[in-house]
Amino acid sequence: MQVKRRKFLQQSLASAAGLFAAGMLPDDMFEKGLHHTSHPEEIILKPGIRPKPKESIKFSVIGINHNHINGMVNALVGGGGELVSVFAREADLLRGFTRTYPNVKVAKSEEEILEDKSIQLVATSAIPVERAPLGIRVMKAGKDFMADKPGIVTFEQFEQVKKVQKETKRIYSILFSERLDVPAAVKAGELVQAGAIGKVVQTLGIGPHKMQTRIRPDWFFDPDRAGGVLCDIGSHQCDQFLFYTGSKQAEVNFAQIANFNNPQYPKFQDFGDMSVRSPHATGYIRIDWFTPDGLSTWGDGRMFILGTEGYIELRKYIDITGREGANHLFLVNQKEMKYYNCTDVHKPYGEQLVSDVVNRTETAMTQDHCFLATELALTAQKVAKRIAER
Repeated sequence: MQVKRRKFLQQSLASAAGLFAAGMLPDDMFEKGLHHTSHPEEIILKPGIRPKPKESIKFSVIGINHNHINGMVNALVGGGGELVSVFAREADLLRGFTRTYPNVKVAKSEEEILEDKSIQLVATSAIPVERAPLGIRVMKAGKDFMADKPGIVTFEQFEQVKKVQKETKRIYSILFSERLDVPAAVKAGELVQAGAIGKVVQTLGIGPHKMQTRIRPDWFFDPDRAGGVLCDIGSHQCDQFLFYTGSKQAEVNFAQIANFNNPQYPKFQDFGDMSVRSPHATGYIRIDWFTPDGLSTWGDGRMFILGTEGYIELRKYIDITGREGANHLFLVNQKEMKYYNCTDVHKPYGEQLVSDVVNRTETAMTQDHCFLATELALTAQKVAKRIAER
């Protein structure tokens, strides 16, 4: 009888303690449950009044094999640059370029531009394998250089570029447009620098692209000329990993490449992924050419930035949940959830590069950062294990 009485008292006390603890819980927990959703605060960032760029330069273009050249020219012009001349061997590409920029002078040769003392910088989106040799000639001619990515496609080119850049002290800049030419990515950098998510410990970047085989030139399918999937579009993600994590050193953990769906182009790589790390952060990168035609843009590029106090998600080119346009940024931290429409955020790269050319500074991108992002991409491409295709 004593045992039964003791057990009854223990059960009664446990029940009372449970009721007391429940009374200490928030009143609305039982209404909402442990898992509930709410809408983030929506912020539409308005364009600020931009003063006229303080500096100006004269620049020319040599090589226009990728239409990224339009974004490059626009960045420089918007930053205070004056487009003087262009040289390209392909008459059809030249016709399109001069329609877009009708006031540009058509040079008769590359040498005409390199020998023009008034030209301070040369920009290029030539076939990737031709970019580094051109950059070396440009720097030796006493001019700064701006290349579309990938700006360098082999380690042999990499060593030659570094040697000449060190000798000439010229700028060798690569436009990693998925960060530098994307307003949402610019805003993410501002938030990270302001400490909005604490210390960044990982980035997860995906770069899916639409194949659009019918519009691709022959060199696109040849990694010896285009660089390979990780060297090419993977370099965007290497740049972002270094930038958002503030890493000055980094190495490749693993890398893989494959041609899963394009046997008619046996050397082509339609998939690649890789992992990188620095002394204080990690990154995962996935690249592919499998964006379906049903998507209304060329790719659903995403970037996830994980911090110790929160995280940021970028939906750079489309939000498939229904928000119109591009440049969507989501922020969650210990205090709040916010959605930023970043369409009108200023992109400072062009103005910064023009200023760097004039003042011999490194505000757009340090040379060390440019070379380290390139080295990571080249290393991943070199060590990548090729996945067997079925």
